[in-house]
Amino acid sequence: MKDYLIDTHAHIDMEINEENSLDDIIKEMNKFGVKKAVIPAVEISTQDKVIELANSDENIYGMVGLFPSEAKTYTPEFEEKMEAIAKNNKKIAAVGEIGLDYYWDKSFVDLQKEVFIKQIKMAQRLDLPIAVHDREAHKDCFDLLKEQKAERVLFHCFSGSVEFMKECIKEGWYIALGGVVTFKNAVKIKDVAREVPLDKLVLETDSPYLTPVPFRGKPNKPAYVRYVAEEIAKIREMPLNELIDITTTNAERFFGI
Repeated sequence: MKDYLIDTHAHIDMEINEENSLDDIIKEMNKFGVKKAVIPAVEISTQDKVIELANSDENIYGMVGLFPSEAKTYTPEFEEKMEAIAKNNKKIAAVGEIGLDYYWDKSFVDLQKEVFIKQIKMAQRLDLPIAVHDREAHKDCFDLLKEQKAERVLFHCFSGSVEFMKECIKEGWYIALGGVVTFKNAVKIKDVAREVPLDKLVLETDSPYLTPVPFRGKPNKPAYVRYVAEEIAKIREMPLNELIDITTTNAERFFGI
């Protein structure tokens, strides 16, 4: 039985500063029973930092990719660089976080879709799974993934309904839940946590964002994925150690880590 947690989505590169080193973050993770973490890529300018951190510790992994809001910065040269890095580095566990975001700016939706498709195809060439950012774009994300015949898909920070979750599960895709599930009024996500098939569930923090109760209002940390696990175990009325074993096994299987 796996007795440790994995944070499948932690922006550790955003948390490193003069007062907080990677060693500090890992020590705190260990105190909370969190052994591994996966760092998503967001911008061209921070991709190298993600890779550097992934290479610096055996239990830290990285992704290559470009966040949908950064679609205007995407270039063929950057795609070539990402692909070359992923081919030559076993610490790259996925392509992500990629997808569609209609919350901040809908003025370049077509470009977001174009860049999303390019990165799906890159993941397929690399035989890597995909970590999807989907904000207020459920149908378009789903449709594009199906059109491109994407198979190894994880919906990061899932925000859809139980019905949408079930449609994703039918495709064999995975669902990641984070700190939002601990929020008192997050009824929809609590329902998803209750009904998602356990063999398709993984845990995340999205740190430093979406901090779970009881630390809401403060920066999130990979260590706090334990509070996500505790809340879901409570919702499902199941032993915490059983939930940890299942979700850790799922994460290791999905990311190949």
